Amino acid sequence: MKIICIGRNYAEHAKEMKAEAPLEPVFFMKPETALLKEKEFYIPAFTKDLHHEVELILKICKNGKHIAESFAHAYYNEIGIGIDFTARDLQQQCKEKSLPWEKAKAFDNAAPIGQFMSKDQFPNLNAISFHLTINGTTRQSGNTKDLLFSFDKIISYVSQFVTLKTGDLIFTGTPQGVGPVHIGDTLEAYIENEKRFHLNIK
Repeated sequence: MKIICIGRNYAEHAKEMKAEAPLEPVFFMKPETALLKEKEFYIPAFTKDLHHEVELILKICKNGKHIAESFAHAYYNEIGIGIDFTARDLQQQCKEKSLPWEKAKAFDNAAPIGQFMSKDQFPNLNAISFHLTINGTTRQSGNTKDLLFSFDKIISYVSQFVTLKTGDLIFTGTPQGVGPVHIGDTLEAYIENEKRFHLNIK
């Protein structure tokens, strides 16, 4: 199982990161050890600036390579929500030196996930709303109508480079509003106002 993450897939998030909106999907990976299904997350000692990035997640349901966009819908059957945790201070250090920044994104437990839902529950996959609250206050909200690259486009594009396998997870990008988390915070994420994720920061 692998975790594939799409970067800068919402224009407003690209702006807040002072980056240009991409002309094609940008992706990177997290290892399986980044996956977290527990209700508690312990901030690692190596970062002083850990940021939340809430994202909808696709669960791949069958193997595929060089998938045509018109057939991509058949390769995932569930949608979930989770956090792409980012050690922003480490990421910035790596960027300044033009170095890869996996250590800022791919560390242990950096991809906590919530409960998945059948995609058949959604009348329109291009209009799914979701949001993240911290201590009861909404910090991020998004809607798939604002995706720069649709779910099907993402699957088709990534599969040209990497074979997708059953059980793989694709984080589809975060909307604007990313920011730091602190010890004692409670993160809750919702898909269409239904809570699907709960995480306590330790």
